[in-house]
Amino acid sequence: MSDAASQERANTPRMSGGHAIVKTLAERGVDTVFGLPGVQTYSLFDGLADRSEAIRTVNARHEFGVGYMAYGYARATGRIGVASVVPGPGVLNASSALNTANMTATPMLMATGQIPSTYVGRGRGHLHEMPDQLATLRTLTKHAERIDHPNQAPRAVNQAIDIAVSGRPGVASLEMAWDVMNQVAPVASEEAGGPPATPAPDPDDIDRAANLIKKAEAPLIFVGGGAQDAAGVIQQLAERLGAPVASNRMGRGVLSSDHELAVNSFTSHALWQKCDLMIAIGTRLELPGMRWTNYLRDVPRPPEPKLVRIEVCPVEMRRIPTDAPVLADAAAGVSALLERFPEDESAR
Repeated sequence: MSDAASQERANTPRMSGGHAIVKTLAERGVDTVFGLPGVQTYSLFDGLADRSEAIRTVNARHEFGVGYMAYGYARATGRIGVASVVPGPGVLNASSALNTANMTATPMLMATGQIPSTYVGRGRGHLHEMPDQLATLRTLTKHAERIDHPNQAPRAVNQAIDIAVSGRPGVASLEMAWDVMNQVAPVASEEAGGPPATPAPDPDDIDRAANLIKKAEAPLIFVGGGAQDAAGVIQQLAERLGAPVASNRMGRGVLSSDHELAVNSFTSHALWQKCDLMIAIGTRLELPGMRWTNYLRDVPRPPEPKLVRIEVCPVEMRRIPTDAPVLADAAAGVSALLERFPEDESAR
């Protein structure tokens, strides 16, 4: 090892795995962690205590509460909700919140403990052991990984946060074994790369979408949780097209309920039976795609309308056949469409 490398290593701060996780959270601007400590995570909570001026720790009496407090924090603030629980039963107790957050596109990070690394996968019945906890978490989350050494924590935490908040937001989970949580080693900070850039709307896709809209006589706009940050441009599009805007659950509030083009689920069902084009923005199309088609089997169905869809997640986009898919953030996609419908011209 060169003298320079030796000097750099000597100057690198030493800390436990738990402290390394907390340090990276603070560097990413996390200001609140919800948690219920246990022996597998004492080092992490020691780190939180040392950084109490930067990060507030909110305790709970049960992991169910930990998970849903972090979920509620994320929903209320728009920031990532961070939670920490013990492994095994703790993870399972918080799993309903993780599932809820992942299905509602809510960014969360779960930092959980694990049994000692030498016992993982051996089935010895160690305290809070669960067969393949990581595999279980991967069925509930967008991303789940194990941190095997304190010096891996900065990269792992940064990557997990970036994945949780990018594209269609969701849950990322990191586990660290009991002994690694307590292990002290040199840990260098790592500059966050930031979430992957969302794709810019393809002009050809926008042209196809605009052409379908221009031919439509009765378009109907559906909005979901992915449209919440695009409220202003969606209102402009609706007004220029004269198209009603339907929302359900996560899409509530994208267009104010007192706006003349805002319609409730009852009215939107009646309009759907007559529409010739659906414009879906940041939505899974729960109403027309699941509820109306599966549960209202005795109600006459309309001829299959054309579908324009603006969606940031390529996996979600593939789940529904679409006539004019636009892979883009809702605000960028709608803004590009608005350019095809100048305010001083007739939309159709």
